[in-house]
Amino acid sequence: MSPVEEVRRVIADLRRTGGFRALAVVSREGILVSSEIPGDAHPETFAAMSAVMLSAAETAYIEIGQAIPDRLIVETDEGKLIIMGAGERSMLVALADAKAGLGHLTVEMNRAVARLKELFG
Repeated sequence: MSPVEEVRRVIADLRRTGGFRALAVVSREGILVSSEIPGDAHPETFAAMSAVMLSAAETAYIEIGQAIPDRLIVETDEGKLIIMGAGERSMLVALADAKAGLGHLTVEMNRAVARLKELFG
């Protein structure tokens, strides 16, 4: 199976666990690798802005002498945006339902991140 097919499989497997509305694998530079984003969304913009957000959070932590965060979570009444680094070159971005349990979401995303790290190093 090619790396692109493997990434698509990671996203599909994660989608099946439930609670996710949109998923994307993004390079650290903000380039969309693969996604499942419904509706009239603009996946490239979603990818780019997610990369900017994670980079900004990591820089903020570094500036105050802290280790970089494992994840960035933005919550609204309508849902949760969760961004996790997946190695030095990629990240996993998810938009989840507001009622989905954060524990379940992060456990499943951690599994997916481990698979992505195997693919991208």
